[in-house]
Amino acid sequence: MRFIFQYPEAGGPDGDALAAGPLHEVAAAAERAGFGGLSLSEHPVPGARWLASGGHQTLDPFVALGYAAAATRRLRLLTYLAVAPYRNPFLLAKAAATLDRLSGGRLILGLGTGYQKSEFHALGVDFAERNALFDEVLDVLPLHWSGAPFSYQGRHFSARDVVALPRPAQDPIPVWIGGNSALTRRRVAARAQGWMPMSGGAELSTTARTPALGSLDELATTIAALREQAKGPHPIDVAYSYQGKGIHSPTVDADRHREAFARIEDAGVTWIVVSSGTRTPEATFEFLDGFGATYLRDGGDAGWAGSPSEPGSTAPSR
Repeated sequence: MRFIFQYPEAGGPDGDALAAGPLHEVAAAAERAGFGGLSLSEHPVPGARWLASGGHQTLDPFVALGYAAAATRRLRLLTYLAVAPYRNPFLLAKAAATLDRLSGGRLILGLGTGYQKSEFHALGVDFAERNALFDEVLDVLPLHWSGAPFSYQGRHFSARDVVALPRPAQDPIPVWIGGNSALTRRRVAARAQGWMPMSGGAELSTTARTPALGSLDELATTIAALREQAKGPHPIDVAYSYQGKGIHSPTVDADRHREAFARIEDAGVTWIVVSSGTRTPEATFEFLDGFGATYLRDGGDAGWAGSPSEPGSTAPSR
């Protein structure tokens, strides 16, 4: 099991998307600390009402992760998550292929259907079509990344005998799908390399229009069933957002967190996502250093981090 650092998101209408520190410096510090990945979420045009009730602004995840890639060597780069229906599938596929190629095969493409109606309206996307549009994206990605000519008739576009180059560095770029619904799990089993269940309680599940996750024992049962159903040649990765009380002070009560991490790993999770809740660069770097020294670095007693030279546990590169 490995760890991903989610760049902290400042909530509220006036939140500074970069308050936690310069992204390239935070990415480099996360890599030094022993994290296996860095993640960013996506809200291109959030509603003012949602922001006023605790929502947050974001950077463009593809542009920002490309910037982070230039400051790191091995850190996996996760969109956690990109809302697939917001984009024409070919533009999404091209952005992903470009980032993967330039980073040397480090992208993990985390995708979701989205849930904010106001954002769909602002982008001119029919909220009622989001599941059909998501499935179109899953159809198009492997065709686009193949480097071979193909045709595809979508709901709102028609591609005839097209070809896209350069190909991404990975074959395929790992696609992880977020959400807790049975439909999401069926998509993961049939068409993806990873699942991102949404933790955070009933309130978040209601807001994000997805069922509540349930207990860790229930999660373990669900993961086992998902892997049993999966059709791909590699085991399904599972990324779990850890929000244990007190984790923002990672050196305090460390044994309790270690025990929690061990239980989560026993449930079948392969990646844990943590964030720091910090609002200044100094606090962010202190969190990263403390978390790394306590749980990740060589010489520590947690033993979860892989070798610094390992690119990750997802699908192999060509």
